[in-house]
Amino acid sequence: MFAVIQTGGKQYRVAEGDRISVEKLDVEPGGSVELDRVLMVGDGESAPTVGAPILAGATVTAEVVDQTRGKKIIVFKKKRRQNYRRKAGHRQHHTVLRITGINAG
Repeated sequence: MFAVIQTGGKQYRVAEGDRISVEKLDVEPGGSVELDRVLMVGDGESAPTVGAPILAGATVTAEVVDQTRGKKIIVFKKKRRQNYRRKAGHRQHHTVLRITGINAG
């Protein structure tokens, strides 16, 4: 069984046992989180159930594995012939989740 969920403005296709990295959630490592913005649920054999836009009553439960930071990206701004250069780095905060269950509702 798989589900398509939405969190942090992004969509993820998940199955039970998957590990995904999402935008930061305020949950301590070892805690549990319930994701209720489920867009689609399918089992691979029959046609998937698609929400409009979300499925009522469908949830995905996950365990928080870790709170990490992503790879550093460099933000570089330049205006030619003006001696204008700005360099900054950024590391996005992520939450690593392990999917423990999918409830189709």
